[in-house]
Amino acid sequence: MSKRKMKNAHLPVGECITQVQKIFRERLCHQQLPDRPEGVEAQHKHVLELLKRTAVHGESNSVLIVGPRGAGKTMLLKCVLRDLQEEKEVQQNLLQVHLNGLLQTDDRIALKEITRQLHLENVVGDKVFGSFAENLAFLLEALKKGDRSSSRPVLFVLDEFDLFAHHKNQTLLYNLFDISQSAQAPIAVVGLTCRLDVLELLEKRVKSRFSHRQIHLLSNLTFPQYLERLRTQLTLPDDFPDDGFAQDWNASVKTLCEDKSVEDVLQRHFNSSKDFRSMHMLLMLCLSRVSAAKPAIKPADLLEASRLCFTDAVANMLHGLSILELCLIIAMKHLNDVYEGEPFNFQMVHNEFKKFLQRKSNSMYNFDPPVIMKAFEHLQQLELIRPVDSAAAKTQREYQLMRLMLDHSQIMEALQKYPQCPTDVKQWAMSAFG
Repeated sequence: MSKRKMKNAHLPVGECITQVQKIFRERLCHQQLPDRPEGVEAQHKHVLELLKRTAVHGESNSVLIVGPRGAGKTMLLKCVLRDLQEEKEVQQNLLQVHLNGLLQTDDRIALKEITRQLHLENVVGDKVFGSFAENLAFLLEALKKGDRSSSRPVLFVLDEFDLFAHHKNQTLLYNLFDISQSAQAPIAVVGLTCRLDVLELLEKRVKSRFSHRQIHLLSNLTFPQYLERLRTQLTLPDDFPDDGFAQDWNASVKTLCEDKSVEDVLQRHFNSSKDFRSMHMLLMLCLSRVSAAKPAIKPADLLEASRLCFTDAVANMLHGLSILELCLIIAMKHLNDVYEGEPFNFQMVHNEFKKFLQRKSNSMYNFDPPVIMKAFEHLQQLELIRPVDSAAAKTQREYQLMRLMLDHSQIMEALQKYPQCPTDVKQWAMSAFG
């Protein structure tokens, strides 16, 4: 069948929805790279030229890409590396080592990871090195080409760069910057960080070997651009198999983006975070509600997805508590109201709970003290309450001073949503004092 016939074919709605889910999972979950990065063209050109000089001419460089979370630092670097691999003279020549400050927490782990990513485990074998510098120099020496005159260029990407500054003596950074400054081997060191004061964290000897080249990414995204990005993310491509379905879908997306209630929700998301990843999460929650019976995203889907995104995780935990644990939380709330936020202990909570029981002849809330103590300890494990200070551990358990980590509104909201919450417990919570 020709492409034109395929494109104009009328597929069953279920098949179209499957295709839609596949396209958007690829686009939103796998962080598909844009054809060209928007708004950071100058920075893209700068980093590309810098790495090309290392890959083609063997010129060593070091650079820091600085910007807030979600500004597009990783996306920028990935676009540069993709474009770099398309250059004929670069293909199969540039080696890459990706390290992350959250994973490689000390120099020994970092060195093992460098060895693994360069596939030099067999070369290193059981060799014993006198120092970190000696080990790194040996690894780079092993990358020399057959004629031993020139070494293959290596790109070191250090994500969460500021965390590497906390390594002992900053040995890894010192050696990488030292090699990039001398002519030992062609390497490029690219650091990604959110901290603007990152250079202040570097030791004097490390700072003196760094090129002091910094590229700043600042999010200057406006709300209309954010809205347009959302529309393009939800638009089906021209090569979608069913042309009629694609046109209907794209028309519904256009209508959705013009809806006032949707605009208000998106404005709230935009104000809280300009990070596209949070937008992608919102869109995936909307798409999960699309089905053959409802083959379009409605404003109600986006409102529900937004509600899920902004759900209070701590208040959600209250829905899973037992009635006894919920009663203890209410007793603590009343103690907070009476004593204006002063700390409390188990004995005070138990007494408050007993006052409630005395007003109710219902025996369903009669628990033994050890059971109540167990429930109290469970609330501490969930971090809904916590000790006032660490010295409290020496105090008898019943008299350790605690603080409630929930506010009044969180407790009341959770009570409204608690499944089959007894009426008398709700009334007790709503009463002015216990």
